[in-house]
Amino acid sequence: MTDSGNWVSLFSGGKDSSWALYRAVEEGLNVTRLLTVHPGEDSYMYHVPETRLAGLAAESVGIELVEVEPGDLGAADADDASVQGDRELEPLEAALGELSAELDGGLAGVTAGAVESEFQTSRIEGMCDRLGIDLFAPLWQRDPLGLGREMLDAGFEIRIVQVAAHGLDESWLGRTLDADALTELAALNEEFGVHILGEGGEFETLVTDGPHMRHPIELEYETVWEGTRGHLRVTDARLRE
Repeated sequence: MTDSGNWVSLFSGGKDSSWALYRAVEEGLNVTRLLTVHPGEDSYMYHVPETRLAGLAAESVGIELVEVEPGDLGAADADDASVQGDRELEPLEAALGELSAELDGGLAGVTAGAVESEFQTSRIEGMCDRLGIDLFAPLWQRDPLGLGREMLDAGFEIRIVQVAAHGLDESWLGRTLDADALTELAALNEEFGVHILGEGGEFETLVTDGPHMRHPIELEYETVWEGTRGHLRVTDARLRE
């Protein structure tokens, strides 16, 4: 892996992609772009809720953001996870190819926040091989509880913006992912199999402050609960000076 050339951080504003970005900068990688894919209502490859806030997070981080729309995957593809995952990757790969041609010095690699998902990681690795670039995945196969504690110790402020798992009720929406929440998630992992970092889509997050950000994000929101799952509907968001 090289620290020369341009690195692009695959970025949603959530904790995992933000941690990958933070660790890349700590390692001295030259991250010159953040890249967000805005998926539809459901996605096998990408963080779904409130990705529009990635622009505000990128402004706080101070790195230029590239935003990609996935386009229409087609109704038939939605029933086949493998096909949909491959199709979802296409606009990302095209955008990275364009960046490789545009950036002075070319593209050295991308950062990704996958922890345990072979489905996502194998596709990103294949994409990197085709593009001839490196992959920096500092969360890969790490202990989830240990990773969560590292994020908190580093000063990450993490807000839960969506939940969709047995054991996670409406009270988790808008909750800060702190040490107490990690302890409760560890217990829910034992009881129901909930991933401690929400890797399987059990919950999604937004990083509202951290050592990689110059200004915290302030949110105003409503909670939307649909019986067994729910999300935040953000009504206003701003950077606090």
